[in-house]
Amino acid sequence: AGVTSAEAALEGARAGIVGADASVQSAVAAIESVKAGIVSATAAVAGAQQNIAKLQITAPFGGLLNQDTAELGSLLQPGVLCAEILQLDPIRLVGFVAEGDVDKIKPGALAGARLTSGQEVRGTVSFVSRSADETTRTFRVEITVANPDLTIGDGQTAEILVAADGRAAHLLPQSALTLDDNGTLGVRTVDPGNVAGFAPVTLIRDTVDGVWVGGLPDQADIIVVGQEYVIDGVRVDPTWQEAKG
Repeated sequence: AGVTSAEAALEGARAGIVGADASVQSAVAAIESVKAGIVSATAAVAGAQQNIAKLQITAPFGGLLNQDTAELGSLLQPGVLCAEILQLDPIRLVGFVAEGDVDKIKPGALAGARLTSGQEVRGTVSFVSRSADETTRTFRVEITVANPDLTIGDGQTAEILVAADGRAAHLLPQSALTLDDNGTLGVRTVDPGNVAGFAPVTLIRDTVDGVWVGGLPDQADIIVVGQEYVIDGVRVDPTWQEAKG
């Protein structure tokens, strides 16, 4: 009877241990559930904070408010335009270059521009497209110019000049240009012995001060008045004047 009582007590103890283990597992499960609830609550708080942050709209860069399309309190959907911001400093000037000249322009080259108002600004080449426009066959060139006082507005027209490798040229009055019997553009010259001659030239650029031409030697005596009345080999009695510039 004593052995039987001891065995019964042992079985009771084992049952108590199993019950205790079940209680521990239940407690652990409860703790994990609480942790999951905390994580869920934390995520909910973070989501709420993000939604609150969206109540204040900020631009990704500093600039000027050009126009606003939304009123205070309006309900906006993601991707809907609410305002237009202009960043004018620095400002980007855009021009298009003919395919024959695009190889002369390099990123980082100095550039200048004259606005329709007469204002002149300077900057550097920041972009040269390597893909021509399908319609005009020209290449896009962008110039970055400092605009701290915001005097240059978006959409203004400008004449852009870009520095490139130089070449020798002469500035002459446009009236000095003439054609020979073959239709070649050139100028009449005074050759050694005061004999009239003809030198072909290439027109580089036309300006208000005259035309820049290439193809002449570094020093040349050009007939600027009366060149239409002489031919090659005719002796002339020139009246000299100093070149301008």
